[in-house]
Amino acid sequence: MDLEIPPSLTIPASELSWRFSRSSGPGGQHVNTTDSRAELTFNVAESATLTDEQRQMLLKRLARKLVGGAITVTASEERSQLRNREIAMAKLAELIKAGLVPESVRRASKPTRGSARRHRAAKELRSVTKQQRRRPAAE
Repeated sequence: MDLEIPPSLTIPASELSWRFSRSSGPGGQHVNTTDSRAELTFNVAESATLTDEQRQMLLKRLARKLVGGAITVTASEERSQLRNREIAMAKLAELIKAGLVPESVRRASKPTRGSARRHRAAKELRSVTKQQRRRPAAE
């Protein structure tokens, strides 16, 4: 099952690695006998699907979540392994999608006329307060 990330990226199943283990989540005695926890790993550094630009963006933005160039997502919320697989794929897709969103450029703005006026008035008031604390000049 390929991982589709809108708008135009599809990661083939061959680049995804699955591991399953016993879950600590809901399920009662059932949870002690089935491997319902799903762990999905995608190696960003060695992916043939990503362009160099996409790879660099993901390596930079997801650096805190990467271990050896690979990102791992786990899901153990549900009793069903199938449902946990779907959740893990959705989590991975969301992480990659967020990592590929271009950063918005901040445009510098000027303070409003009113805020500049209030700022100047506050400075003058503070100046007067400090002047009143000084010793009078000996004339």
